[in-house]
Amino acid sequence: MSDAGFVSASTIAAPASAMDYVRLMKPRVMSLVVFTAFVGMIAAPAAMNPVAAACAVLAVALGSGAAGALNMWYDADIDAKMARTVSRPVPAGLIRPDEARSFGLIMSALSVTLMALAATPLAAVLLAFSIFFYAVVYTMWLKRSTAQNIVIGGAAGAFPPVIGWAAATGDVSIDAWLLFGLIFLWTPPHFWALSLWTSKEYARVGVPMLPVTRGAAETRRQILVYTLIVTPFALLPLATGLGGAIYGVVAVLGGAAFIWNAFRVFFSRAGDADAPADIGRAKAMFGVSIFYLFALFAALLVERVLPLHFPLTGGA
Repeated sequence: MSDAGFVSASTIAAPASAMDYVRLMKPRVMSLVVFTAFVGMIAAPAAMNPVAAACAVLAVALGSGAAGALNMWYDADIDAKMARTVSRPVPAGLIRPDEARSFGLIMSALSVTLMALAATPLAAVLLAFSIFFYAVVYTMWLKRSTAQNIVIGGAAGAFPPVIGWAAATGDVSIDAWLLFGLIFLWTPPHFWALSLWTSKEYARVGVPMLPVTRGAAETRRQILVYTLIVTPFALLPLATGLGGAIYGVVAVLGGAAFIWNAFRVFFSRAGDADAPADIGRAKAMFGVSIFYLFALFAALLVERVLPLHFPLTGGA
């Protein structure tokens, strides 16, 4: 288990602020989780009561924050040794490890209870499972044991649109699982682009990210492979009617940009110690990957809300 109790009471200079607890919940990650869950809810073929929908979205936000807090509690030992994470509330001594753990557990219970009351039992079960998967399966097991940690662990971040769909309909259809698959396949090239310039830190704390165990060249190859898988996969919602003309344009143009950047990374030496200038391509890939996923889900949202959903097939 993580040596998360290394922060002693003497290192807590003052009571934690509200913003410290906000940071404990990983708000940037939470924003993407909430957005994709909301799109899943809106894209589902059933309308929710606005108050119930707002409560369901809040439940997803609380669940995401709970998972983030539990992740920070358990990973406090390695976070304290990495420049990218050393200023997080627990390693920085702003929040005690036991307080972070308790906060995460309480938030988990609140989020699942709220989802069960506001939406459907299936949505509550899926939310509970996603929290468990991220906090236990990924954080406590996969992250420190296998180079495939982000591949398998990516399932945790892929559940939000399925949860949103289940909240609206009470079941899960093939379209919901297409949204799951989209995020699941997108996660490896997205995160491995980041890991190319943080691999030294992961190596120092013993986390077997792909660049650490297989090297930068293999990581660049895997980024290209997964990009060439996820971009055609992103076109499948056109076949089922989930995505319409606007989604199709975004998927094609965004996919082309994603593939172009993946090839730029593949033909570079990003991540190699003697080629620091090439790391800019990995950073560009990371940025493009975020925009790509956001644009796909934004297109689905625009099509349903305006509404401008014009299916290219006979799907609904």
